[in-house]
Amino acid sequence: MYKCRFFEVAELIGVCWLEIRGKINTRTLSPKTKYAAYLLFKSASGSYGFEYHPVEVSVGIAGGESGESRVVYLDADQNQRHRFQIMPRRAGLFNRTLRHIYRVRAAVAREEGNEHYPIQRKDGWMEIELGEFFYEGGESGELEMNVMEVKGGHWKGGLFIQGIEVRPKDGK
Repeated sequence: MYKCRFFEVAELIGVCWLEIRGKINTRTLSPKTKYAAYLLFKSASGSYGFEYHPVEVSVGIAGGESGESRVVYLDADQNQRHRFQIMPRRAGLFNRTLRHIYRVRAAVAREEGNEHYPIQRKDGWMEIELGEFFYEGGESGELEMNVMEVKGGHWKGGLFIQGIEVRPKDGK
């Protein structure tokens, strides 16, 4: 296992409903600072279910205005993601086009700096940004971070979850 600052980490063995929530008291944050929350994880060999299915993530004040929700991918394949496309097939005596559907994997190159995909950290763990939050100061409450994949109903597993890290974002 890679370096970890905690004695234990959570292992996702196999689920069809993924829901990770974290909260932090806003009084522990510095005023007039922009923060970002990151999910820290590592894929086990044989991880599955994250290749084609995005997860919804959000950051916002608990019980108040919810943060902006967006989708990200947790698959560890950093070089390419596959999608399926329909290919017509020609057959028959007169070379007519039949409406057969063939699934062909078409590699889609990932762009550098695309925030919808995880990046590898120096400590060997992966991180994906869940969202941003500007703390004005003075307000009391809880900052809530969410990671959810509950719509697909397909099985997924093979992740080690170190936790959610909240840190100041560059440029305050």
